[in-house]
Amino acid sequence: MRRKLLIVTFFLSVFGAGFAQSKYSNEFLSLGLGARGLGMSNTMCALTDDVTSAYWNPAGLTRMDKRYQLALMHAEYFAGIAKYDYGGIGFKIDSNQAVAFSYIRFGVDNIMNTTQLIDDQGNVDYDRITYFSAADNAFLLSYAYAFPQVKGLSVGANAKIVHRKIGQFAKSWGFGLDFGLQYNRKGWQAGLMLRDGTSTFNAWRYSLTDDVIAVFEETGNEIPENDLELTVPALLLGGGKTVDFGKGFHGTFALGLDCTFDGKRNSLIKSDFVSVDPHVGMEFDYKKIVALRMGVGNFQWEPDFDGNQKMTLQINFGIGVCIKNIVTLDYAFTDLGNLSIAQYSHIISLKVALDKFKK
Repeated sequence: MRRKLLIVTFFLSVFGAGFAQSKYSNEFLSLGLGARGLGMSNTMCALTDDVTSAYWNPAGLTRMDKRYQLALMHAEYFAGIAKYDYGGIGFKIDSNQAVAFSYIRFGVDNIMNTTQLIDDQGNVDYDRITYFSAADNAFLLSYAYAFPQVKGLSVGANAKIVHRKIGQFAKSWGFGLDFGLQYNRKGWQAGLMLRDGTSTFNAWRYSLTDDVIAVFEETGNEIPENDLELTVPALLLGGGKTVDFGKGFHGTFALGLDCTFDGKRNSLIKSDFVSVDPHVGMEFDYKKIVALRMGVGNFQWEPDFDGNQKMTLQINFGIGVCIKNIVTLDYAFTDLGNLSIAQYSHIISLKVALDKFKK
């Protein structure tokens, strides 16, 4: 039997096995986005009020304080092996309407493809090694509208295109819609978002050579076939309150509930019908110039050595600095998504807001 590095087989078998269940389909879109939200443990459904609202709740786009906004973020997983990047542009059409375009990428690059490492004569030839990327991409086109008849009430929606690719071996295209609602009144804030409200469909297509198929057969893996992958809807609820302490000091306290309906998950509240993942966050700022943040979330039940269940949680921290009400730098100290055993990561995001461009 030929000896080969099986990383290609690993990626294809993982994605190919995903069609039997859709519980964690397009999971990269559930990680969170922007250092402010990550520092507050993703409690942004009701609070979001800038260009990143396209991700958290598109209804929040109407609350952008400037006509133009640009936001960027870079983060890394697994000691830098995986990269997580975001870029977004928002534009307020008028006092009641706003649009945004967002791009999100989660990928592992420079993966070695060694399926051709050994030639037909059984000789090892390192020049036959090639490299590929496994990347998930999402494009969001967002629109939000604030009702002039009901002050503080706004709605929004995302048209979402998802493109996932595993080198030259497999790729998929998907499409879905998100819907959001926000209501803000006298410091109280409430939000609702139906993520993948129409369900998101990913159509996978595989291009497997005879050598790759042979690797699957040698390792006992099922050969993936062209198929559809379905992401079912999830309901995100949020509430918050902003308190004015006087002399420029403010405090914001928020609660978020992520409700999934795809079977029992390892969350704090779980049943066969719905699983609920609660998270709380707080932010203290001075004249919106500097802010300190903290959040608690990812409550889970984990077994210890004697078989008893214990509850674990994740604590996040963050800070933000706004320069001349134009440039905002945010930092978060978090275990991004809490999907690995790696230590906490440093997340930095940038936002630029302008009312007009200088001639």
